[in-house]
Amino acid sequence: MPRPRLARMVSAEPGVVYFKPAGVRMTSLEENIITVGEFEALRLNDLLEMEQGKAAEKMGISQPTFHRLVSGARKKVADAIVNGKAIRIEGGNFELISRKRHRNGRK
Repeated sequence: MPRPRLARMVSAEPGVVYFKPAGVRMTSLEENIITVGEFEALRLNDLLEMEQGKAAEKMGISQPTFHRLVSGARKKVADAIVNGKAIRIEGGNFELISRKRHRNGRK
């Protein structure tokens, strides 16, 4: 039996969850779905330029798992840009950092 997946710790849910090419009707678009964990990995590594080891620690996962998340997300984003697909951000096994700290009695 496979080991259960750990929840990815994320600082906030994304404010915008859908991107699409301009001038293309939504009914004719294919979508790539990026999980909230993949979104957080992209944010930490590419936007904030955080090293993978430090970012993995912040998310509460191993560095190899972090690498898989960010690599998968980059591939989906590149596919969407090159092939004119929409990007939807949703789902995945994640927990908000602020909720976890609050639940453990820390703020």
